[in-house]
Amino acid sequence: MTGFRHPHLSESVMGSILSVKNVSLSFGGVKALDNVDIEFPSQKIIGIIGPNGAGKTTLLNVICGIAEPTEGQVFLDGVSLNDKKPNNIAELGIRRTFQTSQLFPSMSVLENMMAGLHLMSKSSLFGSIFRTHKMRSEEEEMRKRAMEALDYVGFADFADRPGNALSFGQQRIIEIARTLIFDPKIVLLDEPAVGLSLSRVSELEVLLKKIRDERGVSLIMIEHVIRLVMGVSDSVIVLSSGKKIAEGSPDNVRENPEVIEAYLGHQKHA
Repeated sequence: MTGFRHPHLSESVMGSILSVKNVSLSFGGVKALDNVDIEFPSQKIIGIIGPNGAGKTTLLNVICGIAEPTEGQVFLDGVSLNDKKPNNIAELGIRRTFQTSQLFPSMSVLENMMAGLHLMSKSSLFGSIFRTHKMRSEEEEMRKRAMEALDYVGFADFADRPGNALSFGQQRIIEIARTLIFDPKIVLLDEPAVGLSLSRVSELEVLLKKIRDERGVSLIMIEHVIRLVMGVSDSVIVLSSGKKIAEGSPDNVRENPEVIEAYLGHQKHA
């Protein structure tokens, strides 16, 4: 296992790292995604917005393999992700946070950080049971990487606290830190600002830009806190009723009549 590095900064920033090609997904006759076509550029922050039920989380589910598209394909660096299981897609470099906390409440923050790393261990079952020198060395490396990730997001002092002692907003930051341990190419963020105060939202904006600029990670973010989306995104995609209705810079999207209508129309029928 390598240390906590910046693996993607040396890679080309030209072109797309992730392609969603004419993807549709139906549930019981209802199209959750309708012919969605998106090119996600490397080392950028892409915000995805839209009214409730627009298909935002479904899109992330398709990208990470939780849901299989009815039509279309998803490509990572030119490799099709269709028919790949979520763990295989994660190994290829796509990591994910969720709307609800995924921390184990009775475990410490550090133990939560290390939980996923055990899946990367090369030690045998024998080594795990009898704690061989190789196993102990790997655990020490896991601990080091977990602590480096916590320090990176400014939460090193939280290492020994139990997961249930953290606020919901703090848990969100820990989950972002946990994705970074794996040196991802892409991190999918599902509502990362939920539960954060305005000052914490500003801190999150700084952190996301830091991850993009220093680690070369592409961030794809669903978020209802428009202030964060418009402040941090290099580009914004708008979904409505499963369709992509707009894409462009935050300023262009903000002034797009179709986007305004989608939100106002949704509010009128809410």
